[in-house]
Amino acid sequence: MAREHHYETTVTWTGNLGTGTSSYRAYSRAHEIAVEGRPVIPGSSDPAFRGDATRHNPEDMLVASLSACHMLWYLHLCAAAGVVVTRYVDRAEGVMAEEADGAGQFVRVVLRPEIALAPAADETRATALHHEAHAKCFIARSVNFPVECRPRFVRGADAA
Repeated sequence: MAREHHYETTVTWTGNLGTGTSSYRAYSRAHEIAVEGRPVIPGSSDPAFRGDATRHNPEDMLVASLSACHMLWYLHLCAAAGVVVTRYVDRAEGVMAEEADGAGQFVRVVLRPEIALAPAADETRATALHHEAHAKCFIARSVNFPVECRPRFVRGADAA
């Protein structure tokens, strides 16, 4: 039987500049994302949509969620398989296509993890574990666009 996990967040708009949404330019896109017991995340829309560039936007967080979920599964699978990872950095990129009417959707995300492996680690196995991590990633399994993974492995002096 499948187990259910529930996640609760509170998103509060903090961008009323005095006249609410009386016009498109009359309000800020500022909001706060809260999960009980954790630091509040300051949010906004992307600057292309009148947002604050100093705050996180939903699109960035979607890409980050895909990257983090893949990483966490990958590290778990490596530990279970005896593949020792000593560093992992992903510079992920998402592409969203905006339509003429302003609607849009993500069309792809590319994960580009750079992974430092211990000297004795099996790189072939380490590569294969990315495919398994993708198949298990809760977030990747939930989206309707392709998520690619292009890992790069480093060792020795390059691994620092």
